[in-house]
Amino acid sequence: MTDWNDRVRLTESKLLSDNWGRLHRNVFDYRRSDGTWQTQVRETYDRGDGAAVLAYDPDRGTVLLIRQFRFPAWKRGHAEPLIEVCAGLLDADDPVACIRKEAEEEMGIRLDQPVRVMVSFMSPGSVVEQLHLFVARYTPGDRNGAGGGHEDEGEDIEVLELPFAEALAMIDDGRICDAKTIMLLQYAALKGLLPA
Repeated sequence: MTDWNDRVRLTESKLLSDNWGRLHRNVFDYRRSDGTWQTQVRETYDRGDGAAVLAYDPDRGTVLLIRQFRFPAWKRGHAEPLIEVCAGLLDADDPVACIRKEAEEEMGIRLDQPVRVMVSFMSPGSVVEQLHLFVARYTPGDRNGAGGGHEDEGEDIEVLELPFAEALAMIDDGRICDAKTIMLLQYAALKGLLPA
């Protein structure tokens, strides 16, 4: 087995920006598979790790999603707000505490037993974030607010309760194009968490 620490030598890391996240320019030497060394330069963006949850009601066959404006998607030409699972940055929280807090803030729902299903790099070519992905059952009785997010954080979130089959169809027709949401909906389908 390869010891990757013997194949990578970081020689420089320079902070380029420290606003909402940190952007670094990294210079490193990489030992290629043929044994030769190559100097490479990569920029990495770090805004911290996050967590996301698919809330689902197997008795009614529904999922809770949110719709919100995402500037980077808009800038890329996606005119509509994105339909997503609830998510947030960990900040000082552990992933479970993060999911519970975000579910109350964004969806107005209390989630008692979120189950971690995977941890994933979402864009490992440039972003260092790892995303903790969860599923959690809910019932109508778990509602404890309207959701919508925090206005002071720029959030303007619409809560969507959809039949699971419709959410899956929205992947096929492109209305859902967010990676974490696609991953969690497909996980629910593969594991038979809801009737499709």
